[in-house]
Amino acid sequence: MVNKLKTYAILTLLVFGLVFLGIGCTGNENGESSSQGEETSSGEVPGAESRSITLKGSDTVLPLAQAEAEEFMLENPDKSVTVTGGGSGVGITALIDGEVDIAAASREIKAEEIEAAQSNGITPVETTIAYDGISVVVNPGNPVSELTFDQLRGIYNGSISNWKDVGGEDRKIVVISRDSSSGTYEYFKEEVLQGDEYRPDALTQPATGGIVGEVSQNPNAIGYIGVAYLDQSVKALSLDAGNGPETPSPENILSGAYPLSRSLYFYTNGEPSGLTKEFVDFVLSETGQSLVTEVGYFPADQ
Repeated sequence: MVNKLKTYAILTLLVFGLVFLGIGCTGNENGESSSQGEETSSGEVPGAESRSITLKGSDTVLPLAQAEAEEFMLENPDKSVTVTGGGSGVGITALIDGEVDIAAASREIKAEEIEAAQSNGITPVETTIAYDGISVVVNPGNPVSELTFDQLRGIYNGSISNWKDVGGEDRKIVVISRDSSSGTYEYFKEEVLQGDEYRPDALTQPATGGIVGEVSQNPNAIGYIGVAYLDQSVKALSLDAGNGPETPSPENILSGAYPLSRSLYFYTNGEPSGLTKEFVDFVLSETGQSLVTEVGYFPADQ
C-alpha cells in the first residue's frame, strides 16, 4: 500500500512538472514571435521613418554640407546625416544607383544622367542651396595679378605655356585641374575653354584641397577652386571677360560682374520627404543660410 502511494505521488509530480514546463515553453515562443513582429532584422520598426540619411558628391559643396550636417545633428541628436565628397559626378551616379539620399553638385545634372536615372526608377529633383564663385589662383610669389578670359583659355588649352606671355616671368606654366568627375571641372571647361579640351599635360587633382596645396608650394602653378577654399597660401587673380578685370569678391559674384559665378545644388529622388526633407529645409532655413555665409559661399535667397 505504501509503495502504491509513493508511485502515485511521483506520477503526480511528473505530470505537474510537464504542465509547467509546457506553459513556460509556450510563453517563450510567444514572446519571441511578438518581438520579431515588432522589429526588423536591422533593428528598425517596419514603416518607421529613417533616422539617418547619406549625402555624397561635390567637393566644392563638401565644406558647406559638413557644416550644415554638424549643426543639424546638434539640434537633432537622435538623427544622423553622413556626408562624403568625391565630385559631382560621383554623387549623381550614387543617386542614380539608389545608394544615397542626396547628391551634392556644383553643376546642373546632365540630360544623359537624367535619362539614366529615370531608367533606374529615379526622378532627380533639383534644389539650389547656395551660390559660388570660381577663383583662379596662383602662388603668392607670382607677379601676375589678372588675366583676360582669352589668356586663361590659352593657358588651359595649351596655346600659352609661359608666364612671360601673360605679363609674368620667363617660367613654364604648371597647369593644375580637377579630375573629370568634378562639377567644377565641367563648369570651368564649359565657361572658359568653350569647346576646347584641357591641355594633355595638365596635372589633375581628385580634390580641391590638392589644388590649393600644389599651387601654394609651386611658384609656377595655376589652378581653380571654389571661393570657400581661398586662404593666404594662394593668390586669387582678377578676371577680365571683356568689361575690365573683376575680383572674386562677394559683391562681384552676387552681382554677376565676376564672370565665374554659379549655383550649388542638392539632387534628391523626387521631392524631398521624411528626414531628407527635414535636412533640406534646415539648409534653406535662416540658420542654414547663415552657415552658407560662414563657410564662404552666398545664400540662395539673394
